[in-house]
Amino acid sequence: MSSRNFKSIAPTETLEIEKGLSVVPRVKLLLTIYRSDRSVKPIDEWQLKRSLLDYLKKNSLLTIPEEDLEIHSFKDLSKRNREDPVASGTLYVRDLGFILHKDKAELLLENKKEGEVDEEWKVVEKKFFEWRSSFVKKLDGIELSLQGVKFKANAVVPITDDFNELKKSWEEFYAFDSRGVFSRIGKRQPDTLILRGVPSRWFAETRVSLEPSVLVSHTIFEVFGNIKNLNATGDVDLLKNGEEGEDSIASGLQCKIVVQFEKYDDFCNAMKVLCGRSMQKQGSRLRAEYEVTWDKGDFFRNSDQRNGRLQDTVEHHNKRPSIHSRLTQNDSEGSHPKRFKVEFPCSTEEDGHVDHLQIKYWKTKAYRLNS
Repeated sequence: MSSRNFKSIAPTETLEIEKGLSVVPRVKLLLTIYRSDRSVKPIDEWQLKRSLLDYLKKNSLLTIPEEDLEIHSFKDLSKRNREDPVASGTLYVRDLGFILHKDKAELLLENKKEGEVDEEWKVVEKKFFEWRSSFVKKLDGIELSLQGVKFKANAVVPITDDFNELKKSWEEFYAFDSRGVFSRIGKRQPDTLILRGVPSRWFAETRVSLEPSVLVSHTIFEVFGNIKNLNATGDVDLLKNGEEGEDSIASGLQCKIVVQFEKYDDFCNAMKVLCGRSMQKQGSRLRAEYEVTWDKGDFFRNSDQRNGRLQDTVEHHNKRPSIHSRLTQNDSEGSHPKRFKVEFPCSTEEDGHVDHLQIKYWKTKAYRLNS
């Protein structure tokens, strides 16, 4: 697919990339749950989950499968203040077909009646954002009751799932310099994205290694445009930040891909496609809920600095005089060789007489080399 086609992709469209990978649209909401009363009863995660699913169904919002809602209570509840959250969660909405329950021709006709003439993908995009905004408002601030204990839930779309918010963040960042002063230098734009939370084996060479491959990663991301730099490694930071248990084990199997594009437009196309989607691989039931964000220009710049320091160290080492040159230098400074006489017995087969073979040789003065 050429890069110009990525601009006309609706947020409800599934895209196939390379190596059997595809990105599937979905809506992700982060939930934060607080207590609404003075109760100190322990939290039942399963009951809280069922209560939230029933609320969505009874209020005709959505019917969410149980596996698409995750609720986790905090372990240090006894140490938290009353106004602190007691649990967090993640809600996924994967079936977005209801947004286009009307025929596309009807949507275009309605749009023309409003005095706007947009392309089809813009109409679908507009409907999608209107529904998402309305859904978040209805879910944000709802109150739940579990056996007399009241809770309040807040909902928000993470910034890594909102392309418009990400674009706004880098435009504000590059509009001002590090001191917060408006930059009058030439227009600066990002060109590097960071993808985390995808299985390493999906980006590895088949039957060769389970580690992410730069070559395979380059083939996958090259569909968005020409690549200037690329780095593919295991996500060590995610493993360090994870807690002990299954999550930390899973994080050790994930990788971190950093891609720097040659053109800003290609970078934008890749960010737009990856935002608000999950990744799947053909033949696998696993669905990767990755996180994509933009780099402020530090990653490859710091790598270049590290490589520069390494190169300076190598050059400094090469400039140091060798052992032979230092020995020669010490000899030229006036150290005189000493003459030794060595005698040891030597027998011959003819007469059986033992002679003393005299060998004269020169031995240089021993030197202590300063490292």
